[in-house]
Formats: sequence, structure tokens, C-alpha cells
Amino acid sequence: MKKILAFALCGAVIFSSCSSLNNAVKGTAIGASGGAIAGAALGYLIGGDVKSAAIGAAAGTAVGGTTGAIIGNKMDKKAEELAALEAAKVETFEINGLQAIRVTFENGILFNTNSTTISPDAQKSLQQFAEAMTDLPDTDITIWGHADKTGTAEYNQKISQQRADAVEKTLKAAGLKNKIVAEGKSFDLPIASNETVEGRAQNRRVEVYVTANENMIKAAEAGTLK
Repeated sequence: MKKILAFALCGAVIFSSCSSLNNAVKGTAIGASGGAIAGAALGYLIGGDVKSAAIGAAAGTAVGGTTGAIIGNKMDKKAEELAALEAAKVETFEINGLQAIRVTFENGILFNTNSTTISPDAQKSLQQFAEAMTDLPDTDITIWGHADKTGTAEYNQKISQQRADAVEKTLKAAGLKNKIVAEGKSFDLPIASNETVEGRAQNRRVEVYVTANENMIKAAEAGTLK
């Protein structure tokens, strides 16, 4: 099971077929605590590495308790919907009152060994993801491709970027209009040991992050976010 660092992070919810905790309530608690946290800290918390970049342009935005609750409720509902995707692990996390969603696909599901061509089954799952996001246009999508520590850093950077790019291309072809950023992370952000076959399999993955953008934050502040 993935480890979520606890520093400045209220909690994470992993969705399957079960019901979730209420992020709207947690968003209120965090938002009311005040204090801006830099967007780069978000990358550190969810990636487990201080070299991680921020996810989403609004990641470091400080929001009030009510705004955090409204966004949290919206993200909760979307995460529960995305949990129906095949072969995907859906989690919610929060920092500084902003709720976000992480959808993780194993590279073994998306790609054949040493390939950057997305499998037909994975294309179907990504198509479903794009369709599910049509009613949430005021969010940013960040795609991270990850590799295990087999081969050189240069090779793994290249293939992780190509795989992230392939997911971006597939989502855009499926009609996703949200702002998308795709980044290859090589083997810099492992979630398991690279010393075992099982650990390396977990490290080969593609993560898709859904974060509120400035328009969503403004709508939540104005009370017009539905």
C-alpha cells in the first residue's frame, strides 16, 4: 500500500467500491487553519521526494474554510465516480484546504515492456476518465510517468516522459479539454523498493492528478460552484 507522508497533510482516502470519508469536512478544518503552503510542498508530500514539482498551478493557494469545504465536496463526488474505472486506484488528498484526486495506473496495465504504446484496454479506461471529467472543466490535469530503477537514469527519464506524453495524447484525443501537463519522473519517486520484482512493478506506474484551478477556487469563494 502506498505511503502518504503526514507532514502538513491532513489525510488521504483510497476509493474502491466502498464509501469515503467526507473531504468537505476535512477541507473546512484545513482551510480554517490558515497559512499558505507552497505548491512545491504538495509535490513533496504526495511524491515523497523534496525534488518533486508542484502539481497544479493553484496548489499553493491559501483558501478559507468554506471554500475548502465546497471544493472538498466536489472532489469527493468526482473521486467516487472515478473509482468505477477499471484497473485504476483512486485517492483523494488535501493540503492547505485544497482537495485533489490522484488516479494511479500501473504501467504493466498501460504498456507492454519497453513500449510507449497504450494497450487497447488502457485506452478504454482513459477514454472513460476523459468522459467522466467533462463536467469538471475548471480543474488542471497533471500526468506523471514513473519508472523502476532498471537501466540508466537517462533511459528511464525518456521512457517515463514518453509514457506520460502518450497518456496526455490519448486523453486529448478522447476530448479532454482541461489544461494538461505531462512529466516524466524517471525513477526519482519510488513508492516501493527497487530491490524486489514486486517493488519494481509498483514503481512502474502513471499517475493522473486532478486539482482545482483558479476558476474553481473563485467560483467556490463566490458560492457559485455547483
